[in-house]
Amino acid sequence: MSDFYQTVKSAVVDELHYTIMGPMVNEVGVLLMGDAEKAEILNAFFASRTAPQDSLTLEGGEKVLEVEISPLVDKGVVWEHLSGLNAHKSMSPNGMHPRVLRELAEVIAEPLSVIFERSWRTGEVPEDWRIAIVTPVFKKGKKEDLGKYRPVSLTSVPGKVLEHLVLDAISKQLEEKKVMRSSQHRFTKGKSCLTNLVAFYDGITSWVDEGRVVDVIYLDFSKAFDTVSHDILLAKLRKCGIDEWTVRWVENWLTGQAQRVVISGTESGWRSVTSSVPQGSVLCPVLFNIFIDNFHEGIVSALSKYADDTKLGGVADMPEGCAAIQQDLDRLERWAGSNQMRLNESKCRVLHLGRNNHMYQYRLGDDLLERSSVEKDLGVLVDDRLTMSKQCTLVARRANGILVCIKRSVDSR
Repeated sequence: MSDFYQTVKSAVVDELHYTIMGPMVNEVGVLLMGDAEKAEILNAFFASRTAPQDSLTLEGGEKVLEVEISPLVDKGVVWEHLSGLNAHKSMSPNGMHPRVLRELAEVIAEPLSVIFERSWRTGEVPEDWRIAIVTPVFKKGKKEDLGKYRPVSLTSVPGKVLEHLVLDAISKQLEEKKVMRSSQHRFTKGKSCLTNLVAFYDGITSWVDEGRVVDVIYLDFSKAFDTVSHDILLAKLRKCGIDEWTVRWVENWLTGQAQRVVISGTESGWRSVTSSVPQGSVLCPVLFNIFIDNFHEGIVSALSKYADDTKLGGVADMPEGCAAIQQDLDRLERWAGSNQMRLNESKCRVLHLGRNNHMYQYRLGDDLLERSSVEKDLGVLVDDRLTMSKQCTLVARRANGILVCIKRSVDSR
């Protein structure tokens, strides 16, 4: 089956520069048909999702910190990254195709390693590495709705190679200092969607099997990646013990970023990006994990994170248990406020589990959270009886759909 999907995928041209989109509706309800209009309105919408930030004070320039440090960049490592580039990926915003870099890896590895090392030591990032072509990726819902699209950034290929080197340095320091908590399962070595589900529901089902009443709250951040404060992120990097050269480089990399949307080859104008970690960049996952790592400080209930998808669960067969869960919710809301983020109350749900559950009404701020009988958690349907019947039905329906596609597409069976 995997070979079948590979064959289908290889036959489809997936060029990010030429995203084709249907009509869209702007904020006043006017239908937009032209590619230029759609590109502009999407770029304006994506830019509006970022939060205004205070200007960052950069050391920048040619100043180098005086303490002697080990080199970040090795020519051999740069050559490995260049040789491993996918020749079928889209070219950089500056027109540099990854296949060219891969074919010339032996020639350009050394000069690029010198440029990378100087960029890291001086904390100065070339402008070309801070601009992005944004591809609107449809999530679900009405395709003409601006809010149903997620921005994914296409950035400079050489810049991404240096991002990989910076990522290796950050990951090594985080591992040595053991500062990251175990509740995060996304973008974490040895953890995945599966480990998140198994680890969390192992405890929940154990409580229910013991006859306890359990409440699980599914939390949703509003524009999580787009509202990451640069100032707060940099402070957390330093608190984690990341070396100052790397912090300064990340600071410069985040500052002065700009983006444009391209639809069917038609480009919007450039817009500045004042917050966020660019989705599609190499550093986005680790920076977001660092930003959200202290999300559950002081939390007593079971909490598990998969990127920004968070769930909170606890025993609720006594008023004290319900009160403890509510207090944890209040702590999480205060964390979001102090970190310039916001929980989307309308998308947060409560799943009441166990017999004789009193259906306690939890609140987030002034809003009561809506109850749910079934929730889709990382692609798996979880109902209030903890049975898998709905999930099995969903998987069977998908499998039948795939078989129908194969039957219609293959002449001889």
